[in-house]
Amino acid sequence: MSYRLGVDVGGTFTDVLLVDEDSGATWRAKTASTPADQAVGVLNGIGKVCADAGISLGEVAQVLHGTTVATNAILEGKGARVGLVTTRGFRQVLQIARSFVPGGLAGWIIWPKPEPLADLEDTVEVGERIASDGSVVRPLDEADVRARLQHLAGRGVQALAVSLVNSFADATHERRIREIAGEVLPGVPVSLSSDVLPELREYERTLTTVANGYVQPQVDKYVRHLSDGLREGGVACELSILRSDGGLQSAEAAVAAPVTMLLSGPAGGVTGAVWVAEQCGHRDLITFDMGGTSTDVALVRDLSPRIGRETKVGDLSVRASSVDVRTVGAGGGSIAHVPELTRALRVGPQSAGADPGPAAYGKGGVEPTVTDANVVLGYLPSALAGGEITLDVEAARAAVGKVAEAMGLDSPEAAAAGIVDIVNENMLGGLRLVSVQQGFDPRDFALVAFGGAGPLHANALGKLTGAWPVIIPPGPGLLCALGDATTSRRDESARTVLRRFGQLTDGELRQILRELADEAGERLAAQGLARADQRVGFQVDVRYHGQGFEIPVEVDPAWLDGDGALAELGKAFDAEHDRLFSFLLDVDHELVNARATVTGPRPDVAPVWLEEGDGDPKGALVTEAPVHVGGGQVTASVYDRARLRAGDVVRGPAIVTEMDSTTLVLPGHAAEVHASGSLLITPSEG
Repeated sequence: MSYRLGVDVGGTFTDVLLVDEDSGATWRAKTASTPADQAVGVLNGIGKVCADAGISLGEVAQVLHGTTVATNAILEGKGARVGLVTTRGFRQVLQIARSFVPGGLAGWIIWPKPEPLADLEDTVEVGERIASDGSVVRPLDEADVRARLQHLAGRGVQALAVSLVNSFADATHERRIREIAGEVLPGVPVSLSSDVLPELREYERTLTTVANGYVQPQVDKYVRHLSDGLREGGVACELSILRSDGGLQSAEAAVAAPVTMLLSGPAGGVTGAVWVAEQCGHRDLITFDMGGTSTDVALVRDLSPRIGRETKVGDLSVRASSVDVRTVGAGGGSIAHVPELTRALRVGPQSAGADPGPAAYGKGGVEPTVTDANVVLGYLPSALAGGEITLDVEAARAAVGKVAEAMGLDSPEAAAAGIVDIVNENMLGGLRLVSVQQGFDPRDFALVAFGGAGPLHANALGKLTGAWPVIIPPGPGLLCALGDATTSRRDESARTVLRRFGQLTDGELRQILRELADEAGERLAAQGLARADQRVGFQVDVRYHGQGFEIPVEVDPAWLDGDGALAELGKAFDAEHDRLFSFLLDVDHELVNARATVTGPRPDVAPVWLEEGDGDPKGALVTEAPVHVGGGQVTASVYDRARLRAGDVVRGPAIVTEMDSTTLVLPGHAAEVHASGSLLITPSEG
């Protein structure tokens, strides 16, 4: 037999999913995360799930891992001390940055400008200059380079970033600086902008390169520790890391370019949601991942997640391909409060976190949270996470009661209902960011809800958006780990072209894209993915000549087989420009950047099909419990999800419990059990 391990590390729990590739059988484990060293929690979870399955670690063929190590290094400000080498005259490129005014009118007045990841004192200039066409204006002064690197050595830099002007056109000078750094700064990792982001725009390229160096030492330490632990435990297979764009890369590739894994964690959830939706026969979907601190949402069309060219972590935005995930500061641990000035209820973005957590956790928390509100309304069972957390109902009522008192309400239930309504509206704002504000009607999509808290709020979000059905996958709290286990290898090559269509031929476009595909294909081949198993996709950035910013456009490979590729590309750009901005210009198009993405085949993991039922879920009925819905109390049926059969219909009001999550079905709605195990919630009349 062949087994695959998907591993996802969250702030509170580490989720591990073991998949038997032959039968599709799965085993799941949740262990406490270990923030001081995430590898410890991962190894504990792997050992636990293998023991549950009755297999040795040596029988695991692949370990596929989504990690937040790089993300946390940036959010917590605990990355490496980075030295930056620039062309003379560009030392303050990070301080000048890109003009940006956040928020509405005068928003800049209260906006704290993010601190650069490389200090000005650790930034040096060297004598050299490359023109935009790649010609050498001024040769590299190697003596100057050595002197500047000696200065950085004296400052104790832990990583080096090299970003020279126009190095995307010719990387010779950057590569020579890397060679000299190997002599002057032995053992210090070097990131070249021509490797990390070989595209124009000096600020974005420099920022992305510095971010790569900032997280590289921590990622390297973590990956090596985990790899060594797996090897010592008897796992002989290669460790693969999830990229921000939802693809896999080898551990070595992840260490070389850690900036590609800044959104590794959320990308796994989107990948898992796509796999689940496909089993249910839906190809267009919006993903809704609600955890304890935040909610991540993304839009998927025809089973392909929207891939953006910008990765945002906290206040940092770097140019790296990633699934277009938007994050809202709303989760199960979001704290409700009533400001004394306005007396209006607010929820979040402050969170109780995992420690002390919501008041209901009984760990010393006293602030009212969304989880406490759900407990007061009767939506949550008495224990969570398979019995690891026992809920304190009275503590939850006391916490939420403070909100009721501050607002002059007559009961904690009224305050709890207000908390849930507000957090749902907050999350609706995130869903609109990826749908309505991108020109998509959410009513044309299914809503896939997961995460520990997602299924509890999913039915309400379906009502607010009109997105039906609402799909609750089996094991929703472990879906990110499933995504890690059901994705494929991926690599990307990019190049700045900067030529008008009138100066370009179809043959030249075809040659550029195929050269990029060969570069990415060779790297994947070196990771063990045969060229025959590789699939190629193309994307280009196009703008009207004279515009300052461009729009990414997918290139149909069929366009490259004959003449007319540029004409088709122009039509596709015009259609997207019109959809986004509702106008077109009568000027020539300009090709700015070209990219080729090479992916491997998706793993053939067989889904588990449920036993056919007769539509009546009474065999899974556990009890009945009072819940508060719509301003009144009703009686809800409580079901054990593990005992539901295919075709069973659970009619609201109802609660469906399982090890890692709880699903609420509202009155007037019904959840049908799909043969693949997912719950499909729709209005009853549908």
